[in-house]
Amino acid sequence: MNSIKLQNVAVSFPIYGGSARSLRNRIVSSATGGRVGSDSRQRTCVEALSDISLSINHGERVALIGHNGAGKTTLLRVLAGIYPPQTGSILIRGHIAPLFDISFGMDSDATGYDNIRLRGLFLGLSRRQIEDRLEEIADFTELGPFLDMPIRTYSAGMQTRLSFAISTSINPEILLLDEGLGAGDAAFIDKAKRRIQTFISQAGILVLASHSRALLARLCTRAIRLEHGRIIDDGPYREVMERYAGKEKLADMDAEADAEAAEIEAASA
Repeated sequence: MNSIKLQNVAVSFPIYGGSARSLRNRIVSSATGGRVGSDSRQRTCVEALSDISLSINHGERVALIGHNGAGKTTLLRVLAGIYPPQTGSILIRGHIAPLFDISFGMDSDATGYDNIRLRGLFLGLSRRQIEDRLEEIADFTELGPFLDMPIRTYSAGMQTRLSFAISTSINPEILLLDEGLGAGDAAFIDKAKRRIQTFISQAGILVLASHSRALLARLCTRAIRLEHGRIIDDGPYREVMERYAGKEKLADMDAEADAEAAEIEAASA
């Protein structure tokens, strides 16, 4: 079974030349992001995460909530192995699929087909798995003969279609999402919504950071609230969000989530 366990994890980033910053800037930084402190070498640093302990089990859909700079993206990047913790331990069972930048690893001078192969390798697929999925990915993009052309000749919407189709072709065990997935142009959006729904439902664990509370309400069953790099609340989604946003805002979020779910169902009919 897939699982995530963090024990007393801390991450900090040194700021070189930080001693020259004004007192005002230090106060603003500590109010809007991680806490400003100093490390063992007396360098000014931002304590992005402090004393993070949590367990996430198979089947859980977890929302990371909090103000900008609270530590949500940093925590996702720690789970993905991008940022190593200075202290603490991490134990992860299952293959991590981090989808922070769905165009990462793509080559603008390579063709659409070649980029399917490149991005597939980056996502951890074997060459055989990529070839087995190549036709399905190509059909989903609806790009036809453009897939034989370099992607630098694509419009922004076409590039997003290609990136989206590749990134959602995997079967994730532990899915990490930051602000969801861009779906491209309006003509593609309904098709993309249905694919996202299926894609997320296949994940053993979902950890999602987003400012779209309707999206969080529709997908998540648990919420972890971060503030200045620390966990200050953790529990069932509705209970945590009610303490964070209040009952009235929670009702508005429910209405938005219901409307969005109805749109997806109608598009699937």
